[in-house]
Amino acid sequence: MTEPTASEKAPLFRGPHIRFNVRDAGTLLGLLAIAAVFSLSTSSFLTGHNLINILQQSSINACVALGMTMVIISGGIDLSVGPTAALSAVLTAMMITSGVSVPLAFTGGLAIGLVSGFVNGALIAWAGLQPFIVTLGTLSLYRALALIFTNGVPVLGLPSSFRGFFNGSVGPLPVPVLIVALVSFAAWFVLRKTPLGEYILAVGGNEEAARIAGVPIARTKIVTYMISGALAFLAAMILIGRLGAAEPVLGNLWELDAIAAAAIGGASLMGGKGSVVGTLLGAIVLGEMRNGLTLLNVQAFYQLLATGLIIIVAMLVDRFTRGRG
Repeated sequence: MTEPTASEKAPLFRGPHIRFNVRDAGTLLGLLAIAAVFSLSTSSFLTGHNLINILQQSSINACVALGMTMVIISGGIDLSVGPTAALSAVLTAMMITSGVSVPLAFTGGLAIGLVSGFVNGALIAWAGLQPFIVTLGTLSLYRALALIFTNGVPVLGLPSSFRGFFNGSVGPLPVPVLIVALVSFAAWFVLRKTPLGEYILAVGGNEEAARIAGVPIARTKIVTYMISGALAFLAAMILIGRLGAAEPVLGNLWELDAIAAAAIGGASLMGGKGSVVGTLLGAIVLGEMRNGLTLLNVQAFYQLLATGLIIIVAMLVDRFTRGRG
């Protein structure tokens, strides 16, 4: 009996993915409903300037959440994205301020993000450790390294050219929004049009079946965590480009926001299910909610309460739809 080809195996892993459009539509309706409430509550919400501001504020979380979504689809979780961002950011900033050219420093920072993700993936795939435990450990490890390298002091003095790029715009759209658009297309292409995307869906959907079908389990997990580390680095560059400084405490609780955006967008923490479009909408939902509550002068702890409620509702919806599917 001959081994089935990749095209013959693909339909086995496409089932859950086809239904994402329905969930994406639901997330979009939720986004529009929240926007309608805030537009009735404050006249400044629906202005063009504020809408662009929401997209720009959402760009960092969207970037991290796209990497998190790919990890979640593969059946994992990455709690170390915030410290990974901090470690790669401070080392990149230290290289730039010590005279290293921006492109070379950027490449070095990207390598740090990739290596951080590789360590996570290797411990999970080769050592057989649980993703939650591994990334909880590296959360502390990477944060500690960021603090040690900087002695807990922010890295200042980033050149104006570096800041100008990330604070610039092309037409009405800020550069961070365009960066996220390009990253989103790349993530969509990987998940929908490449063998790696099929492998990620397969591993998250049923790892044992994927193993029998010949999917390279370890390599898929490692590459997925490396992507998450790289996107955490990119999000950090967007932030330090805006602030002009890299702090070792940068990225605090980014993992929670990223998981929230993925969950709101329909990703299942059980693996095998997720959507690039849904995650983007989820990030914008969080961004518009915080923006609207800020415009209404609602205190920050109520914003945190609203975020938690949205996550719980998203999980209940996922549970209900899975039970019916």
